Amino acid sequence: QVRLVESGGGLVQAGDSLTLSCVASGRTFSTGVMAWFRQSPGKERVFVAGIKWSDGSTGYANAVKDRFTMSRDNAKNTVYLQMNSLKPEDTAVYYCAGRDAEVMINSDKYYNYWGQGTQVTVSS
Repeated sequence: QVRLVESGGGLVQAGDSLTLSCVASGRTFSTGVMAWFRQSPGKERVFVAGIKWSDGSTGYANAVKDRFTMSRDNAKNTVYLQMNSLKPEDTAVYYCAGRDAEVMINSDKYYNYWGQGTQVTVSS
């Protein structure tokens, strides 16, 4: 059974940086896609960033491009989201998600595995 556990959320000020981590367990991850989604109160869950286990290629939502960087450590079955220049509008619960297919998709409907979420709050 695949399990995803996020950590690293917290309360920061605008302009600060924060790094989220997601540890995956339950099988060996050499293929497939991992992604970060986020959900603000009253809004839908939206794609933030994704990465392929195999080659580390990444994709980002326009809202975070040039500020956020997603990376992975295959040996640790862990993915990271480095968030710089944080803005109040980045405030949300951030979810780690995974899918077995090697195609990066920005819809949460196509992800099989989910973490419990970690809160990120950015004050102005």
